[in-house]
Amino acid sequence: MTISIETNFSFCLPRTTDLLLQFEAAKIPEQDILSSNTELSDSEHCAWVPAQDDIGERIWIRAKGKFGVVYRAEIEIQRQLAELSSLKRLPPHEMPGEAVQYLFDSRYCPADRFQTFVEDEFGSTDGGQRIAAIRDWMARNFAYVPGASGPQTTALDTFVERRGICRDYAHVMVALARASTIPARYVACYAPGVDPPDFHAVAEVFLHDPETEDGGTWQIVDATGMADPAQTVKIGVGRDAADVSFLTSFGLNEFGDKQVTVAAS
Repeated sequence: MTISIETNFSFCLPRTTDLLLQFEAAKIPEQDILSSNTELSDSEHCAWVPAQDDIGERIWIRAKGKFGVVYRAEIEIQRQLAELSSLKRLPPHEMPGEAVQYLFDSRYCPADRFQTFVEDEFGSTDGGQRIAAIRDWMARNFAYVPGASGPQTTALDTFVERRGICRDYAHVMVALARASTIPARYVACYAPGVDPPDFHAVAEVFLHDPETEDGGTWQIVDATGMADPAQTVKIGVGRDAADVSFLTSFGLNEFGDKQVTVAAS
């Protein structure tokens, strides 16, 4: 499966400002980058640095005035896929260090606030069965409403309002998984079929790998139902959206236009 991506966006910086950008597809074993081209406006400083968990890269930019980004890529997906409900939960003491950090609360995902709820609502399930049950429960009870949330909206806010966008769905899924003692992280990604077309966000959970005796596997879960794991291109991962925003500005900026086009062939 080959995924074609074209992204362009721009912003204006009234004074010299540092920014972190993260929008390029990550170069990782599960996705082969067939071609990639990034065009950036001139800047005072530009440097690529490793992103969270060494999945993808961030770009440090120091610039002033109007700044534009154009990115085009062709990606072939080679991801391990499994029937989610068939995967077992790894006991906490058997989890590798890379997964343990994703059991903890984070800025937008106060998982400890959901522990009573997940036991009351999903107590008869465990592991991948519980994740599938949470995903299906969210699909039935949440409404996808652009503009319903903002930069400060947490998983708890979305849980109360029962509406939001992909970012909010991912935060709730992450929080409910962590409350179930299942490591979960936030994934910024591209995926065909996202409506309206834009950067997308999904959750990823760590469960037992059926191909090994005691290993684990990260599996993509999208409660919005828009992204097929077999067609999802990862940009980066983090504890929540704060770790993997496509644009983090350390000063004032005026965001301009943005266009994201993703297609499968």
